[in-house]
Amino acid sequence: MFLLMLLFLICQVVHLLDKFDLWHRLPVLLGLAYLGLRRHLHQRYNLLHVGEVNGKKYDTEEFSYRTADGTCNHPADHLVGSHGTFFGRNMPPSTSNYGLLEPHPVTVATKLLERRKCTDCGSQFNMIACAWVQFMIHDWNDHMEDTEQVELRAPEDVVAGCPLKSFKFFKTKKLPTNSSDLKFGHLNSRTPWWDGSVIYGNNKEGMIRVRTFKDGKLRVSGDGLLEHDDNGIPISGDVRNNWAGFSLLQALFMKEHNAICDMLKEHYPEFDDEKLYRHARLITSAVIAKIHTLDWTIELVKTDTIVAGMRINWYGFLGKKIKDLLGPKFGPILSGLVGLKRPRDHGTPYSLTEEFVSVYRMHSLLPEKIVLRDLKSTTSEDKSLPIQEEIPMTEMIGKEGEKSLSKIGIEQMLVSMGHQSCGAATLWNYPTWMRNLVPHDIDGEERPDLVDMAALEIYRDRERGVPRYNEFRRNLLMIPISKWEDLTDDEEVIEALREVYGDDVEKLDLQVGLHAEKKIKGFAISETAFNIFLLIASRRLEADRFFTTNFNARTYTEKGFEWVNKTETLKDVIDRHFPEMTEKYMRCTSAFSVWNSDPDPRHYLPLYLRPAT
Repeated sequence: MFLLMLLFLICQVVHLLDKFDLWHRLPVLLGLAYLGLRRHLHQRYNLLHVGEVNGKKYDTEEFSYRTADGTCNHPADHLVGSHGTFFGRNMPPSTSNYGLLEPHPVTVATKLLERRKCTDCGSQFNMIACAWVQFMIHDWNDHMEDTEQVELRAPEDVVAGCPLKSFKFFKTKKLPTNSSDLKFGHLNSRTPWWDGSVIYGNNKEGMIRVRTFKDGKLRVSGDGLLEHDDNGIPISGDVRNNWAGFSLLQALFMKEHNAICDMLKEHYPEFDDEKLYRHARLITSAVIAKIHTLDWTIELVKTDTIVAGMRINWYGFLGKKIKDLLGPKFGPILSGLVGLKRPRDHGTPYSLTEEFVSVYRMHSLLPEKIVLRDLKSTTSEDKSLPIQEEIPMTEMIGKEGEKSLSKIGIEQMLVSMGHQSCGAATLWNYPTWMRNLVPHDIDGEERPDLVDMAALEIYRDRERGVPRYNEFRRNLLMIPISKWEDLTDDEEVIEALREVYGDDVEKLDLQVGLHAEKKIKGFAISETAFNIFLLIASRRLEADRFFTTNFNARTYTEKGFEWVNKTETLKDVIDRHFPEMTEKYMRCTSAFSVWNSDPDPRHYLPLYLRPAT
């Protein structure tokens, strides 16, 4: 009874702050309290398991490393979170009666999504940050496809403006779950753990492909980029729908893995190839997770409250110095989620979710062209560089993109991406070249049927039962909109929404709502999407045995644990492999911001005592 009353009280507090749009205007400490309450509600009401739990117990001491297919992470069920398991859900499947083609996905793409002119996000996020999105998604999730194809034909009223009059694609594979609650589900062909599978592969075959089987190392070419097979396909953990920026990040972290192998071999000469590989994978995966938590996310939603929240996730309220000195002894709030005595899944076996996949659709961050900078010229006082060349994105994707990257080189590409702002997550900003895209199969081979990705993403959410925008918000205990003016004050957007959806706000597609929603100051994404991030960002850490029970020097080695602890940002990794690069070309604080922008201002108030940003 007391627990129910407490939950009711929490709901009322959260609802009140939401009603008056207050939480992000609160001082940091009060903002953190709100986020803690909201996260608790989501952990209680927004974790739904799909499928049966039918794995077996195993000896965790025997499997003190990350396996090739994600098995043997959950301490009591060897299959949880492994390759080929079901996506979970954050809410029940959509209950609306709207059809898959209502309104037509191509109409939505043409009238609301397609880029009119490239709107960037200023200095907040650069093209490295944009590529990082794909780098993470290809680590976490991809839906298995059916063998049956669907064809979408552009309606007559928009067909003249469509690059594809029709296109074909494979349905999402739908399987019975043998559960009475959620009877059908979809399988994840990647491993949802934060295990670096984007460079290591999602199964034994993928792992074998990338390893040299000498000193624990991965295959990297002499120029520091990825090696390629006889068909020109890069050799890395995940090669589907790749582009040059994505391949660059894969190469950078394969170099990081190999550098860790060298360090381990120096300090532990008794380690054979397998031990070096396993420990280097653990360390590299933790470095990637830490960078995403303490660097990328903080730039994506750039407020002092979020900085504090993400650092509490990793180090706890007491901070890094206390945790380094005393260890993770004081529980998740004071010492952080990382290093907990045992994983926490809040009664729902770990998986990533259908809704998480949907809110991570960020293709509007991609530009129309990559702007190459001239590294041979002298940098100005603000470390800006003259433009050498502008390359269309169509020349930077797939096999052609690999050839372009090889000509450009890793250093020039990295610096150029650092200096280029990425697109903004807003309407009318979906890349035009992605509406006429050559997709890949899971092995990186090009498929014969071109696709309109903007229209396909609308269709995928509907096909997979992801609720539309208003139902989505209700399920997240957020206030739904009752009229278009609740969503945006842009009259042009409101007019376009009425043209496509009439006055029926319930019909609004999730993707359109996320991109149209008024954003909180400092947020590059919508608040609706952020609330899924709030839940999953914590869950990826606290449910993983290698970030909790086994996040220690015994599992990682003393020197490996030290490597993770000393790495805080992507800049640290870049400095390791290109010692002069950031000193010469980067002025900002984070490598995910535009490099010649101003560094973060110095604060004289402690983080927890600051007012709202």
